[in-house]
Amino acid sequence: MTIAILTLILLGYVLIANEHLTHINKATIALFAAVLGWILFISTGTDFVMKMHGPEFAASHAAGVSQTHAVKQFIADHIFLRYGAQMGAIALYLLATMNIVSVLESDGCFEFIARWSRVRNSNHLLWILVGFTFVISANLDNLTTTVLMLMILKKLVSQSRWRMFIGSAIVIAANCGGAFTVIGDVTSLVVWGKGAVTPTNFSAALVLPALVATAIPTALIARSLPEHIDLIRPAADYRGDSLFLNRWQRIVLLVVGIGGLWFIPTFHRITLLPPFLGALCVLGVLWVLHELFNHRRITSDQPLHQTFDRRFQYLTLQTLMYFVGVYLCVSLLIETGVMRSISSWCDEWIHNIYIMCIAIGAISSVLDNIALVLTAINIYPVAESINALPSFLSPEYSQAFLQDGQYWHLIIYSGCVGGCLLPIGNVCGYALMRGEDVSNTWYIRHIMPKVFIGWMVGLAAYFALDLWLR
Repeated sequence: MTIAILTLILLGYVLIANEHLTHINKATIALFAAVLGWILFISTGTDFVMKMHGPEFAASHAAGVSQTHAVKQFIADHIFLRYGAQMGAIALYLLATMNIVSVLESDGCFEFIARWSRVRNSNHLLWILVGFTFVISANLDNLTTTVLMLMILKKLVSQSRWRMFIGSAIVIAANCGGAFTVIGDVTSLVVWGKGAVTPTNFSAALVLPALVATAIPTALIARSLPEHIDLIRPAADYRGDSLFLNRWQRIVLLVVGIGGLWFIPTFHRITLLPPFLGALCVLGVLWVLHELFNHRRITSDQPLHQTFDRRFQYLTLQTLMYFVGVYLCVSLLIETGVMRSISSWCDEWIHNIYIMCIAIGAISSVLDNIALVLTAINIYPVAESINALPSFLSPEYSQAFLQDGQYWHLIIYSGCVGGCLLPIGNVCGYALMRGEDVSNTWYIRHIMPKVFIGWMVGLAAYFALDLWLR
């Protein structure tokens, strides 16, 4: 049955990687593979339970209950419920951050980005948009940030060709910005929730590589742009309407919404409650302020105008369901013992975390990086000490799997940056393909070499920094 479940998940991964060819929604594939896999697992789960959870099952097995029924009950109550709780915590966090952005955008809190970016010099325009993308994606999920910045870009630049270049730089900045904080990417959220990293150490280790991996492709992309770009003339503001928020109200909402997310690691450290509760707290405070500031609009005959188009809601919900499906698939690989076999093979035949992480990054360019990085994260458990690992492993290699070890840093960095080698390697790239009609052929010719150079130089920066800090 292990072979059947593994074949099902691998087939799902292949179909996910070829979504641009099959035109089948990858969230649908991930959910279908996960549900079918768990049905197979619970139907024939006796061997898996005895192998992975023998003592726990023996302690919970009530007398007089058939073993088949007891195994199903144990899987439902002890195994699946645990993964469901972990998955739900991250899904709720993503929902909270998506709603935070929706509230801020509806109140015009991001209009200053378009205003400050309204410069005809192409280099200035590119670096301003990339800088804002990098900073915002460190607080919000990558897809939300990318969709927001692509919408701003479309309001500024009329020529589709230049939007393709600048949009590619935005995708790179969103992925790199999300890679150096524990709240900036769904994979870093998972590795933080696993206890493999601490927020301060994680950000300190990856901020320089992330900056390098953003700056180098951006500088190279800037050379492909003309000196000046024609901008779309903005619509004139009507200042006679007192129902719209003033500048200070928007600043307050922006500080509460974005700044409040920085408090989430501290909230988790103080209360030990899941991070999604901190995100929901920020959303609650933001909604209260939104209601107070918009009281006259709410009570007037003028409806509240939502500026986000429906594509944003569709993409975010699709990403959320895709994560649910992939997480359930990864949990199946853990419970069938496949992850343990993969880790043993890597320890024996590769035995080098840099080679492993470069391979993960390269494969992420073809296979969606969320699926691959979530799999790589769960290949190894977080080692409590070097003595807890097999004795044949070298001490230097073993240290990589301790809390705040190099493996956890590099797997996130390589997955996020390597996933930008092709637009099909990350959800932000899919948003660019749909929004600007970017093809794989164009991206390979104009963007992929630049991303590869930035990735390798950033990896070298991490290696140098790691040697210097030892």
